[in-house]
Formats: sequence, C-alpha cells, structure tokens
Amino acid sequence: MNEKNSRRDFLKKSALTTAGIGLSAMSFPASSYSKILGANDRIQVGIVGFSSRAKSALIPAFLGQAKELNFEFTAVSDIWNRRRDEAVGYIKGLTGTTIAAARNNDELYDRKDVDAVIISTADFQHALHCKEAVEAGRDVYVEKPFAETMADARAAKEAALRTGKVIQIGSQRRSGANYHAANKFIKGGNFGDIVAVEMTWNVNQPGRWRRTEMAKQIRKEDTDWKRYLMNRPYQEWDPRKYLEFRLFWPFSSGIPGQWMAHQIDTVHWFTDLPHPRSVAANGGIYMWKDGRENFDTMTAVMDYGPLDDKSKGFQVIYSSRFTNSAGGTKEIYYSNAGELNLDTNMISPNGGLREKYAKDMGMKENLLHEKSLGELAKVETSANTGVDDLTSAHMRNWMECVRSRKKPNADVMAGYNHSIANIMTTAALRTGQYVTFDEEKQEVLAGGKVFQY
Repeated sequence: MNEKNSRRDFLKKSALTTAGIGLSAMSFPASSYSKILGANDRIQVGIVGFSSRAKSALIPAFLGQAKELNFEFTAVSDIWNRRRDEAVGYIKGLTGTTIAAARNNDELYDRKDVDAVIISTADFQHALHCKEAVEAGRDVYVEKPFAETMADARAAKEAALRTGKVIQIGSQRRSGANYHAANKFIKGGNFGDIVAVEMTWNVNQPGRWRRTEMAKQIRKEDTDWKRYLMNRPYQEWDPRKYLEFRLFWPFSSGIPGQWMAHQIDTVHWFTDLPHPRSVAANGGIYMWKDGRENFDTMTAVMDYGPLDDKSKGFQVIYSSRFTNSAGGTKEIYYSNAGELNLDTNMISPNGGLREKYAKDMGMKENLLHEKSLGELAKVETSANTGVDDLTSAHMRNWMECVRSRKKPNADVMAGYNHSIANIMTTAALRTGQYVTFDEEKQEVLAGGKVFQY
C-alpha cells in the first residue's frame, strides 16, 4: 500500500469513527449489553490489554479493594497469546481463580460475565477501545491519554455521552487529597488569579518505553497485527511499534500523551478552562538516537484564559526531557501573591508582591500566608508508575461509581479536554506552526489548517 493510499484510508477510517462507525453504534443487539446490577450483585470485570501498567498498578489497585466492594476479575482480552497466558497465570497466582482468556474484544464482549472493563492498551487505542466497550454496554476505567487524534476523541466522547456508561479516565491526580485541597483553595478565591504555571517531567532514562528483549521474542503470527493497527495507516509488521509504541507517531505522541496529560489536566480542573487558546512548542531527538520518532526533549508554551476575553489569561510552560533528571517532576501555580507548589504541597508567599514595590505604585503588599496542603505526597508527582495511594484511590472511586452510577472524579470530559491540549502540543511539535483550536468544528489548527496525521 503506498503512502498516499495509506493516508487516505486513515482519514476515511477516522471520519467513520467520528460518525460512530457507520451503523454499528445503532445496531448493537440488546444481548450485547451488560445485565442490570443490583446493590448486592458481584460486579465482574474484564481486563483489556495485559500491559505493564495493568500488571504493576491497575490490577493490584483493583484487587486491593475488590473483596470489600464485591468485585472480581472474570476474563482478559489480549491479542498477543503470550500476554493472555501471562494474565491468566498472574490473576490465578494472586486470587486462586482462573479467568477466561479472549483472543480479542469481540470475544470478550460476547461473554455474559463481564459487566465492566479496565483498558490499558496502546496509547492510540484507548479512545476507540472505550467507545467499543460502552457500546457493548460496559462501564470503563481507561488509561490516559484518552485520544491522540481529534477524530478518535470526538467518536469516543459521543459514544460515552450517548450510552451514559460510567467512565473513569486514568488521570489519578483527580483522586489525590492534596489536589482536591489545591482545587478548593484556588476556586475559593484565596489564591488570586493564576498568572503562570510551570510544569516539568525530567528523567535520565535511555531505556524508558523500550522493550528490547520482548521485541526480539515476539512473532507476527503470535498476535493480530491488523487488529492492533485499528484505524491507523497500514504498514508492515514492526515489533518495535507493537511493543515500543510510545516512541512512534501516530501510535503515541510520546511525552505529551504520557506525561503532560497528567499535569495539564490539573490546569483544566482548577480553572474550569477546557483547553489552551493556543500552543507554541519545539523539541527534538537530541540524544537517544535509537530509531524513535517521538522527541526525547520538548518545551511547550500554552496560552490559557476565557475564550471570549483575550485580555485575561496566563501561560503554562511545560518542559520535559529524557536526558537529564535534574529538576525532576514539578507543578507550580503562581499568582501575584505567591505560589502553590504541588511537589512540596505548600502554599507560600514566594514571588508575591512586596511592600517595597507595591508602595511605589500606590498599591498594597500582596502576599499569601504560608500553609500546607497536607502531608507531603511525593509519589503523586513522581515519574514512578507503581502502585500508590493515588492509583488505589482513583480505582476505588471508579468502583464505587459503577455501583452508585454517580460521575467519577475523572469523567470522559476530563479525558476529552486533556486530549485537546495534547493534540495541540503534538501539532506544534510536529509542524513547527502556531496552533489554535476551532471551537465550532472541534478541530486542532496548525498554521490555520486542520492538523491530521
């Protein structure tokens, strides 16, 4: 397949997902929908994608409270036979129960013993797998990033709102006590107007997102490459793009989708602003030249503020690198009166307007009083993806909402909005253009043109 046809097919498939993939959304049989649950029913959950994230964090977080909340795992779906077998063995080792193994999601959703699913597949698959799940009548916990293209984001959002299923996006900061305290403090008017936000995520890890040994072991016949690609342009089998997808566009945006998605979501939450007004960004593969296509270093400057008032707003300066870990991970909000630091969980007058400079202009000193957001919670802003209190709290919130039918902490709109910010940043990085957002058409514009793969 030549590049032109491949691109045309991708755009055609993206358009279909936006429209709900033809008639499929309208013609799901009643039998495909999960049973109506009673208050005392045990809720049966399927695993969609037995990834390292699922194994190290999501599954343990779920099992840590499954007995109390009356949940259980019943099945796993993974298109790679090795991961299916590993998932069955892993769950049996932890629970003593043998779960069913489905070769794909069609087989999984044919089962009557799956009420909800936890989705932890490749980045570019999250939105469409979420759409698939809710249209099959299942509630969903889906990892971030929610979507890497606007077509996928719109399709999944539409399905979520149409079906009314409970969806928790894996933006676990929304279940952190310190983040809730920060949100309340800012929205209560105690902080003052935000004038800037600085965010970083720095590591020194050449092997981050690499799967060198596994890439040597996997064979095309052991999986379903065509199903893996979903609506991405067809290309020949590549084990790196299957296992190291975070390093390759359009399977992942890399840093924006993996790391920035977590942090930029707090801006949307604390301000009720859905997305940036504009983004400028650049970066490159400056050091780890191992065939990757996504940058090892990037910086983005995002303009936020009311869409109808360009005189008000603030900048978010986001930077990340794989090549030096100095500075680590930080999230600092600034007002004219000081700062709110979510790495130290401290509110302080640092940088606030001092009397010396205020008096000269006939103004008054403007300084915050120092106070703590609570106990330090370093794991909440670290690059560690192990099981932590945040992930467990976020999983619990989803499980409770599956029962209560209430809106979870990170609903589908949280995912949709962080996707807009991520896609705007990706567009700026990949095109070098000034990027804006078309509110009416819900499209990302790079240099005034719709950004597409």
